[in-house]
Amino acid sequence: MKRITRILSILTVVLILFTLAACGQSKKEAPGQGAAPAQEQAGQAKKVKVGLLTGVAGLGDKSFNDLAYEGAKKAEKDLSIQLKVVEPPDLASTEGLLRDLAKAGNDLVIGVGFDMKDPMDKVAAEFPNTKFAIVDATVDKPNVASLVFKEHEGSFLVGALAGMMTKTNKIGAIPAMDIPFLNRFTRAYEQGAKYVNPKVQVIVQPIGSDFSAFNDPAKAKSIALAMYNQGVDIIYHAAGGSGAGLFEAAKEAKKYAIGCNSDQDYMAEGLILTSMMKRVDVAVYNTIKKVVDGSFSGGVNVFGVANDGIGVSEMKYTRDLIGAEKIKKLDELKKGIIDGSIKVIDVLETQK
Repeated sequence: MKRITRILSILTVVLILFTLAACGQSKKEAPGQGAAPAQEQAGQAKKVKVGLLTGVAGLGDKSFNDLAYEGAKKAEKDLSIQLKVVEPPDLASTEGLLRDLAKAGNDLVIGVGFDMKDPMDKVAAEFPNTKFAIVDATVDKPNVASLVFKEHEGSFLVGALAGMMTKTNKIGAIPAMDIPFLNRFTRAYEQGAKYVNPKVQVIVQPIGSDFSAFNDPAKAKSIALAMYNQGVDIIYHAAGGSGAGLFEAAKEAKKYAIGCNSDQDYMAEGLILTSMMKRVDVAVYNTIKKVVDGSFSGGVNVFGVANDGIGVSEMKYTRDLIGAEKIKKLDELKKGIIDGSIKVIDVLETQK
């Protein structure tokens, strides 16, 4: 009897030990169920943080700021980054805002606009372990990717189209300011127009003398209406959000306009012949992707006609108006730019 009792006691102990072992294993495996949350937490810890500082004109410009934002939002969706977007109230605030984004622990801080060159140069030096990118300027720092575009190539192409389409041999251009960066657009536009039509006259009228000129559609509209009244029948802008004023003028005067940076053809259907496309969205997205996959490096990244960083819109509303012959001519000019047989004026290069 005692032997049976001892056997039962041993079996009971074994059963208890087995139960404890099983419970211990289930606790390890409940985090084995919890392995997913743990991995998610690890994934969250590794989530890349990106800070985007727009240009002073801010979002809603239907131009380069909106393009940068679209590229960053696509990265947020596709690459699961954590995105912070800031709009500066003025140029003077950009240095402090760049610094704030770096201090906040962002892995990548992006500044949109050539006017941020000096602020970024200073802030990037203060945060050597933070990655930076700047649109439309070159900052010579090992932790800065400079995203620059050959706007002159696209401006040449839309100028050529204007030269082929004008009936009065008078075309116009409205830059935000009279500065080398924007003269790069207007000079190449003039070159393209005269390349196909030596008789054409090009009138250029800047909007203002400070960065508020990028967000003054009323002034742009006034200038455009005056040009149209002088016999100009096609106007190109290089003025960010102010371009909306040109399009309003085109509607009133029933004359043609050309968009800039993004596909703005829809803003006055049938009256915007085409838009010079500057793929800031692609440049921003690809830069973020490089941070995510670990291939980011500082240096200059150039986008032009040859790598589809610059081009013209598909002319959705005007292809029939323009005609196959002129579109074919644009394709030939594009090939000439790529193979070097056409040398497009670059104001920034000539001033070095």
